[in-house]
Amino acid sequence: MCDHSPQCPTAGDDACCSAHVTADHSEQGWCRLCNGVIVFDDGFYLTPDGHSVVLPRSA
Repeated sequence: MCDHSPQCPTAGDDACCSAHVTADHSEQGWCRLCNGVIVFDDGFYLTPDGHSVVLPRSA
């Protein structure tokens, strides 16, 4: 899905939320990344296969 060089992390990688934003809907509280992950402002992200995961909090 990603055409960046170097390629962004896939949706299954631990760093999947560091992929490039392809659709920013921050006014609605979410954005879509080039790997298909949807990141929500409430601290969750949704993978393309339908899994919802809590974003890790940095210290």
